[in-house]
Amino acid sequence: MAGLSWENVARARSAAAEFLTRPAALACLPAASLAVYWVGGDSALIAAAAIVPMIYLMAFGPAGAKMDRPTTMQNGLTDKSVFEELAAERFKEGRETSLTSALFKIEIDEAADFADRFGQVATDTIMARAGERIFAALREGDIVARTGDYRFSACLKPVRQLDLELCIQLAGRLQAKLEEPISIDGTTVYLTSSVGFCQLGQVVNTSPRAWIEATATALREAQAHGPNAIRAYSSEMKRRSETRAEVRQEVASALESGHIRPWFQPQISTDTGRVTGFEALARWDHPERGMISPADFLPAIEQADMLERLAEVMMYHAFAALKAWDDAGVIVPQIGVNFAGPELKNPRLVDKVKWELDRFDLTPERLAVEVLETVVARAPDDIITRNINGLGQLGCRIDLDDFGTGHASIASIRRFSVSRIKIDRSFVMKADRDPDQQRMISAILTMAERLGVQTLAEGVETAGEHALLAQLGCDHVQGFGIAKPMPFEETIDWMAQHNAKLQDVPRIFGNRTG
Repeated sequence: MAGLSWENVARARSAAAEFLTRPAALACLPAASLAVYWVGGDSALIAAAAIVPMIYLMAFGPAGAKMDRPTTMQNGLTDKSVFEELAAERFKEGRETSLTSALFKIEIDEAADFADRFGQVATDTIMARAGERIFAALREGDIVARTGDYRFSACLKPVRQLDLELCIQLAGRLQAKLEEPISIDGTTVYLTSSVGFCQLGQVVNTSPRAWIEATATALREAQAHGPNAIRAYSSEMKRRSETRAEVRQEVASALESGHIRPWFQPQISTDTGRVTGFEALARWDHPERGMISPADFLPAIEQADMLERLAEVMMYHAFAALKAWDDAGVIVPQIGVNFAGPELKNPRLVDKVKWELDRFDLTPERLAVEVLETVVARAPDDIITRNINGLGQLGCRIDLDDFGTGHASIASIRRFSVSRIKIDRSFVMKADRDPDQQRMISAILTMAERLGVQTLAEGVETAGEHALLAQLGCDHVQGFGIAKPMPFEETIDWMAQHNAKLQDVPRIFGNRTG
């Protein structure tokens, strides 16, 4: 029937139940029964005796249960299509009344790697636990659905007052619940999540679909500033979203004009505290829009089939930075440059790197070729293998990036002459407080020591994590707890300030190398 919905039925039943439980209604039942008998006799009374219980059952449900919208998922989560229908009804209710609501989208950070790391069954369990925690963190009447492989959506029950601060607090509560450790097959897993939300008032004059899309835009913005970021939808965010199509058209000229260039994040020794290198990370400083997130422009570069050109630009500026540091008398032993798929498939890659090193009068060991563990794990004996080995034979260092996420075997580490493994941030997070994380890191460090391979921990954010890694014997650390990526112009001053601090700080012993 048109206009009939589960919420309308529920409201009608609630109203009927309220009326039938009033004292006046209950007091009238005997009189009503006598009236039925007076008018219709025994037959009418028997019919009334059968009909009245049915009326109460329709109002209250079996055993007085409330009428719930049917779901197709467990643990309080509703089906995606039912969720969207309910969100549309709450949107309409908000337009017609003084009530308001908000939509939230929550995505687990870096969850796409879970299947490779833990297996599909364990990944499904992790996502089920995440859904349970989101549902438990919300109020009665709020609805939750799993709307993607690693994404959940929540629609709040309409209320009279729901300001921005309350929504931010709720988003923080959701993140805190998800951060609680999950034990899977003896392994402790820590989750972080990106949260985007949109208050109903931000799109009240449009449509339910626009409300959902606005929330998705807020989530993308959070992911661009993540991990573990929260963003509220705004009209400014909508404008930024609309410029992404323009970004795809501008990346080629940005690469050639020098607007896309590396920022540098320092790597330091846990033994001496000295800078042992920098990693070059692509950043785009747009002349009109300011800094554009890598999450926005890197997919555009990939779609434009220009990843190899990006690698050339990054290598050129990285070598120029090394030469400038040398000229300034600043000691930077090496610089890390990421090499992905397209550039590793270039049969002339080794010659190209050698030519650039000669151009800047640099020795090969000053370049650390950073290769994702996932690339090494699945690389057959083809041009990628030959290029990685060729760069190693040239004298370049080979860094195995995101170690622990791609199932690279010990044989692969030996086959590619890996110089250093970079321990993924998922193992580093909360390592100073979690014995399981500590045991995992210890196992990786022991393996690396036996193989004669150095180690670097990524994503170090706290002094506790830094100290623990030093005590366990990790050689190098990198992360926001040391320094965020910075333009070249800031690196020399940063190193001067960093080295000045080292004069008053005692050495942290327990490491193998300097």
